[in-house]
Amino acid sequence: MRDNGSVSSPDLGRARRADFPFFSSHPDAVYLDSGATSQRPDAVIDAEVDFVRSDYAAVHRGSSVATGEATWAFESARERVAAFVGAGERELVWTAGATDALNMISLGISDASAGLGDDSLALSAGDEIVLTEAEHHANLIPWQRLAKRTGAVLRPVGVDADGLWSIDAMRAVVTPRTRLIAFPHVSNVTGQIAPVGDVVELARSVGALTVLDACQSVPHMPVDVSALGVDFAAFSAHKMLGPTGIGALYGRAELLDALPPARTGGSMITTVTLDEAEFLPAPNRFEAGTQPVSQAIGFGAAAAYLSALGMGAVRAHEERIAEALVEAASRTPGVRLVGPAAGHERAAIASVIVDGVHAHDVGQFLDDRGVTIRTGHHCAQPLHRALGVASTTRASASVYTDLDDVARFGEALGEVRDYFGVTA
Repeated sequence: MRDNGSVSSPDLGRARRADFPFFSSHPDAVYLDSGATSQRPDAVIDAEVDFVRSDYAAVHRGSSVATGEATWAFESARERVAAFVGAGERELVWTAGATDALNMISLGISDASAGLGDDSLALSAGDEIVLTEAEHHANLIPWQRLAKRTGAVLRPVGVDADGLWSIDAMRAVVTPRTRLIAFPHVSNVTGQIAPVGDVVELARSVGALTVLDACQSVPHMPVDVSALGVDFAAFSAHKMLGPTGIGALYGRAELLDALPPARTGGSMITTVTLDEAEFLPAPNRFEAGTQPVSQAIGFGAAAAYLSALGMGAVRAHEERIAEALVEAASRTPGVRLVGPAAGHERAAIASVIVDGVHAHDVGQFLDDRGVTIRTGHHCAQPLHRALGVASTTRASASVYTDLDDVARFGEALGEVRDYFGVTA
């Protein structure tokens, strides 16, 4: 079980910046783009570099001392990341990223539907896949493809004028034909935090699986996938202070044992003939080919770093940042904040629309003033279409964000319309 303590955790925000070399190189930077990718602390960088320099070897191959030591480090990282999210070590699969993890679920169900493997996960024509209009494309397109392969029907849960969906709206969409519900734990645009327990209860009432996009939650709040009761979850290292090129797929053990592997090749088999292949138990059956060994070491170090801070403390810190972001946006004339209103729970993500100024121009203006944010549709075009805009300007925080960062963001945001001559 992960450490959710907050009483004895160290101060966050600017007090953490000495741990992150990015801020040594950019001491005046306001980095509010952690929702896209987070900065890495020395502890993560050093763990990966030290492994490559001193202990690098193939894992799960051969019987040498070097291979054994590398395999121990590799699997220890898996145990650390699994414990960080409340999963068993057999329930945590290394992937190329969260996008890859979600595709692995979709492709596995597709194979099961085609008669390859356990048919308990098979979909048939007329079965339903429910998802929200707030999905990141990574948790939308794989289900579009699965529906086309199997004849299943996609049933979206709509959002309101603020980009928010509700459990009541989901209840209106779910039917006895619903076989799978995919949804974001935290919206990467609005910062909305999903009522996961209610969704799981609804899914179980009709015998549907749940797939949780946890990319924007695992780095920022206590997440225990076993306690939440979801069937599958995906998250990535580079959004939680870790390396790029690696993510994690969580699946309940019995479901991973039933899910056909989407990637096949070496390292994931027990026996191969010219006609057939038998696969290892999970998680290794999903990890074909050469492993992302050093990345896994870095991923484990990121989990250890966050655990040492205490995820309860991280969430409390980011709640204060979220409140400040909402206040900064709400008090600025001509700026519309999307997502939960002031006083309502949200993650430390704030996306805004500046009247009369394109989001890309807003982003360039802020960047010229040393404030790094994200502009665009954030890989969530259906949500932006529902909001009636092509793009938004997004500020997103992490453990190294402080109130001074938010103040500089708010100050620069307040100057945008004047600079572009927008007076109406």
